[in-house]
Amino acid sequence: MNELWSDIGPALWPAYWVTLKLTFFAAIGSLVWGTILAGMRVSPVPVMRMFGTWYVNIVRNTPLTLIVIFCSIGLYQNLGLTLAPENSNFIKNNNFWLAVLGFVVYTSTFVCETLRSGFNTVPLGQAEAARSLGLGFSKVFGIIVLPQAIRSVIGPMGSVLIALTKNTTIASAIGVAEASLLMKEQIENHADQIVAIFAIIAVGFMIITLLEGYVFGFLAKRLAVRR
Repeated sequence: MNELWSDIGPALWPAYWVTLKLTFFAAIGSLVWGTILAGMRVSPVPVMRMFGTWYVNIVRNTPLTLIVIFCSIGLYQNLGLTLAPENSNFIKNNNFWLAVLGFVVYTSTFVCETLRSGFNTVPLGQAEAARSLGLGFSKVFGIIVLPQAIRSVIGPMGSVLIALTKNTTIASAIGVAEASLLMKEQIENHADQIVAIFAIIAVGFMIITLLEGYVFGFLAKRLAVRR
């Protein structure tokens, strides 16, 4: 056990730091793209509604592993898409951002549907009153509907973030050195201590997700829309 800890201990923080960075950047991107998709889903423009609907239905039902691998093999190796500057760490950095791109593409669909459920909590009369005052769709959406919808779905958004944190383990499929890749390496080096390795990695994820759940639970109560 001492030998295992001497190997895995120093590598835990760097691995979980990569996991946290994946979660952070993918969460920001997913929130932005997911909000745009949600706007498309309720847009008065038929083409935008159709695009939003098809995008969500197709991507949400595609395995995340395939999306991440496609970002690496399809976009980088075949199409030459690079998301990092050319330097000595190019492969490492490029794989990181390709993984972030894959997570944004996938997770934004769940952000979109979560926001759409929040739209239903906003009284219809508010949007109608805004339209009667001459406000266009973009202003009604951005000023009246979206702020209230976000506040009403903070709790469910926390669940989406927790799922994203757990999904970052798939980044190891394209060589991103996050926590699950560390686990695989340690299992190869210490095959007789698999249970201990699983437990160590699981505790790390448990700490992260419990903290996320607590923060979003607190925000959901603090920022709830008073009706």
